Amino acid sequence: MADDRQRTIIKIFRKFSNSLGPDALFEVERIIEDAEIEDEEIESSMEMLAKAYNKQDDATMKVSVEILRRVYESLKDQGDGTKAEKELIDPDKHIFFIDAFEMPRWIWSTERGTFERHSSPLTSAGSPETRVASIRDRLNIIKQCVLRNEHFAPSTLPSRDRERLVTLKSTKQLLGRAGERFLLLGMLTYNKEGKICLEDLDGFVVLDFSTLDEPGDGLFSEGCFALVEGEYTEDATLEIIAIGQPPCEPREVARSIYGHIDFLGKGSTSLLEDSQFRIRVREEIPELNFFFLSDVWLDHPQTLLGIQKMFDNCIENDFIPQVIVMCGNFTSKSIAHGNGRDVQRYQDNFDSLADLIAAYPSITRTTHFVFVPGPLDITVNSTLPRRPLLSSFTGRLRTKLSKVHFASNPCRIKFFDQEIVIFREDLMARMLRNVVGVKPEAKSEDLKRFLVQSILDQSHLSPFTINIQPVLSDYDHSLRLYPLPTALILADKYDSYKVTYTGCHVFNPGSFIGKSLTLSTYTPAEVNSEECVLALDDED
Repeated sequence: MADDRQRTIIKIFRKFSNSLGPDALFEVERIIEDAEIEDEEIESSMEMLAKAYNKQDDATMKVSVEILRRVYESLKDQGDGTKAEKELIDPDKHIFFIDAFEMPRWIWSTERGTFERHSSPLTSAGSPETRVASIRDRLNIIKQCVLRNEHFAPSTLPSRDRERLVTLKSTKQLLGRAGERFLLLGMLTYNKEGKICLEDLDGFVVLDFSTLDEPGDGLFSEGCFALVEGEYTEDATLEIIAIGQPPCEPREVARSIYGHIDFLGKGSTSLLEDSQFRIRVREEIPELNFFFLSDVWLDHPQTLLGIQKMFDNCIENDFIPQVIVMCGNFTSKSIAHGNGRDVQRYQDNFDSLADLIAAYPSITRTTHFVFVPGPLDITVNSTLPRRPLLSSFTGRLRTKLSKVHFASNPCRIKFFDQEIVIFREDLMARMLRNVVGVKPEAKSEDLKRFLVQSILDQSHLSPFTINIQPVLSDYDHSLRLYPLPTALILADKYDSYKVTYTGCHVFNPGSFIGKSLTLSTYTPAEVNSEECVLALDDED
């Protein structure tokens, strides 16, 4: 048992690039005994200890016993104050709004087999190198998840299951092996002749869909990565037998491996801290809610009336949300360039919204308002990620609201242990327009599930080639969905829905337009959302 414990201790510290000498290992074991840490808690506790050790200014790669003792005493002091801290829990101190342009860029290192922080300054122009690197990062992140999957990763113990394992091959291994079957992982693209190909780091192969009856679940568009099984022919093509999405990795698994990496730039937490946060949110703020609205057309006569009714219902039922996220488009039609009257009306609509919100001081005192631009809104750029709404249109909102945030698209909310991603894009239509190969014959409910599965399996909000959806290559990391978020809001003009896939809760709040205005409420304690419909009376 002691040997197993020592192996666990060494493994955890090695993950943080630390080595343990005999004295340091003995000290860690003494800490475990002194803190009375149970066997099932050793791994998470060691993560917290190693992380705290590496935060010290004088921390060395070879673990120092003296620093280790100091860190343990500090953690003990924090533990003694836990009870007092619980009594003073304040959600505002644990909520962060993260702009896509503020997220640190982590790139995949094939040499080290992990993520490395990119230190060079990022630019909107990018470079040919970063365009290639962003696609390679997408492939490498997906590939390392695939290779950890139980169907691909061989066990160290002899087993009959080893015979069922699937081995990934590269396109360069196809040469001279006509008539054999292969499983490849690569990107779906078109070559110069307009034929569909599968491209990986070593080359590409033309795909023949004529032998495929039905693709696997999901939507396969140009730019998506796919697992393709087929037979290589003498014509240098791959006759497809099956095609599927790469398997998705649960958030807990990714966090257990890369928990020490601060992907959001707001400080990383250990798995132990995450579990403690989950319990506290469930027990102490079970009724806390976030509201999400999309297509808030401020030029539509019913929109402000609907928002007013929403506020009135909140006051009457004493149901004040912690956050209200309003996604664009904030106009029902694109504003013509150079049309001063339309631009002025656009600003006036935001001013009217500011006056309406300010008329409810009980809400403005406690609620954070987040504004996410849509495809038709006026921002600095039209590529992803999109900059926030121009400040020239939001002056009155900034003046009248103390807790207002003008976010990029996409943006993220970190709330205790949860990561909530908000993305306003008409994804369903874009995906269906660019499906390649055999198009699935699916009903509306299946399409919603396919869209969610495709986006999460691709670990990216925009799994397209740049000719379909241009992306600022230096900020491509802000579109990643790895590790999986706790919740993902795919604000789309498509019908509202909610789907939980691989532990990630995904929902579309629908459009806040018409006589029946739809929005979604999200409860962090339950990691669940509910659709709400505000029906306006005829006299309204």
